Amino acid sequence: MNSLNQPQRDAVRHCDGPLLVLAGAGSGKTRVIIEKIAHLVTSGRMPAKRIAAITFTNKAAKEMRERLGKRLRGDAAEGLTICTFHALGLRFLQIEHASVGLKRGFSIFDADDSNAQIKDLMPGAKNDAVEAAKNLISRAKNAGLSPEEALAASKATREQEAAKLYARYQARLTTFNAVDFDDLIRLPVQVLEHDAEIAAAWRERIGYLLVDECQDTNDAQYRLLKVLAGPRGDFTCVGDDDQSIYAWRGANPDNLMQMARDYPALQVIKLEQNYRCSNRVLRAANTLIANNPHEHPKKLWSDQPDGDRIRVWECRDNEHEAEKVAAEISYLHTARDAAWTDFCILFRGNHQSRPLEKAMQLLRIPYHLTGGTAFLERQEVKDALSWLRLVVNPDDDAAFLRAVQSPKREVGATSLAKLAEMAQHAHLPMSRAAESMGALKALPPRAANGLSAFNDILRDLRAYSAQLSAAELVRRLSERSGLLAEIRAQCKDDASFARRRANLDELADWFEHTHRSEGRGNAGDLAAQLALLSRNDKDDGGNQVRLMSLHAAKGLEFRYVFIVGCEDGTLPHEMSVEEGNLAEERRLMYVGITRAKQGLYLSHSRETRRFREKVRLKPSRFLDELPQSELQRDGADPEADAASKKERASAGLAAIQALFD
Repeated sequence: MNSLNQPQRDAVRHCDGPLLVLAGAGSGKTRVIIEKIAHLVTSGRMPAKRIAAITFTNKAAKEMRERLGKRLRGDAAEGLTICTFHALGLRFLQIEHASVGLKRGFSIFDADDSNAQIKDLMPGAKNDAVEAAKNLISRAKNAGLSPEEALAASKATREQEAAKLYARYQARLTTFNAVDFDDLIRLPVQVLEHDAEIAAAWRERIGYLLVDECQDTNDAQYRLLKVLAGPRGDFTCVGDDDQSIYAWRGANPDNLMQMARDYPALQVIKLEQNYRCSNRVLRAANTLIANNPHEHPKKLWSDQPDGDRIRVWECRDNEHEAEKVAAEISYLHTARDAAWTDFCILFRGNHQSRPLEKAMQLLRIPYHLTGGTAFLERQEVKDALSWLRLVVNPDDDAAFLRAVQSPKREVGATSLAKLAEMAQHAHLPMSRAAESMGALKALPPRAANGLSAFNDILRDLRAYSAQLSAAELVRRLSERSGLLAEIRAQCKDDASFARRRANLDELADWFEHTHRSEGRGNAGDLAAQLALLSRNDKDDGGNQVRLMSLHAAKGLEFRYVFIVGCEDGTLPHEMSVEEGNLAEERRLMYVGITRAKQGLYLSHSRETRRFREKVRLKPSRFLDELPQSELQRDGADPEADAASKKERASAGLAAIQALFD
């Protein structure tokens, strides 16, 4: 406790009744959660097995788990739950599956699985229409609405059509004994709000609840928090209304205000001391975010020195901007002995990374682009993994549904739905039901023939798995399943085919590497290797400059931060400008600014090209909302500019001298 500041200590010690901790950027909120759990356990107020800490990412849960492992000795943390909202929902459904009409061993559809089903329910629809319908269904689920409730709440014709599609989609999920990602929250809320006995049992199971990043909760997640906490409200919610930047995916920052209405006894503690940024950066962030309305205003401060003034660059275009950023990073790396990992370049949209990557390559600066398509998310890799999962586990219905359609083999969604009904009636997984003659005879001839051919391939691969290494099995199934032939047919040129084939080769190489480094390569170890593969898929750039969107930067910190594209129409985004909805865009800028520990650079372009014509750009209005005394604009301070040029010239001469020495 002695190492905490006073507001942190107050937050840790408050254990009776609801508590909201408004934790500003870099104010040590994770440490407060760690210390509070330790306090609850070591004081005897609550055993670890009755404490649940909810995070928004698996990475955050893993970090919290590791830190608590060091904080609590022996088996004191045994039984403690630290997981995401969705992981908690999955645990609930695994225990209470019968209450929502699911059978044990239900499947979870990922985004691609859901998209395929919705697309099949919308024959002839274009991809944009399918995506729009999927988003409307997801929005309804995130609001905790059933298909019937969504239809009752719909007003526009488009919403009514989406609600009817939602009902048909949900019926298909039921047929497949499956749920999608959004159901992992919606269905537990549905049960807990309508079954007092189950709700009481879960409140007994979870005696104290801690929620991190609570400003990012959507309506269904907030309802889950509320129904688990019950009327007494034994919970601590930690968050920052100034960092709520996910409204586009359903987050509702008004949940913080709703919490005060639902729990009149709610205590609010502010964490305003920042342990990350220079005071100059904090003054800029405070001044910017003060333009947003606040229920609970905060003012961050720090013991850190002021640091350098915030640089504001006006550039000709985005290529010139990228060149300036790359040159400055190269200079700081040499002159200030900064590691590549000390640098981060932030942008509003992923398309802005292209000129930056080119500039990095020209100066041979190592970089890592966060947010590109993750290796495991590539279509051909997911297809191959579904085949591997099915080879190892015939009971995996989700893997069966993807594999049997990868590649297409005349087995449509209607036939699969009929097969799912027969499998449920016989209490068999779908892959086993598909092997029975009775099931094949009940299907249309073309579907039966396609399914029979699929069964033959699957039997062959299972036979191979007893003889081949996992890497060899990946290569064999790529050919035998028809995946490579389908990729060849889909690709318009040799280069794209080679690129997609290389992804399958990379998957095989990963298994090969595992075999060499860990001595595990046979098919008997395949399931364990697949589990390890999913854990191994980390977006870790190592010692490289990080390039990422502002949304992806939340929770991170860097010695030097460059925010590019600070123009009206980009940051703030054009749609937000047109709608007059600037609050979230301002919060996004605030998040970017507060990532910087020491140096902050903001840049904008004078012009860009659209449809081969030059278009004049305006600097972001947010630049005018910053305290001008904290900024160093190009040309506005000749004396500072001259000193900067002299410093860079000296560094260049020193670098040349070092080469001769």
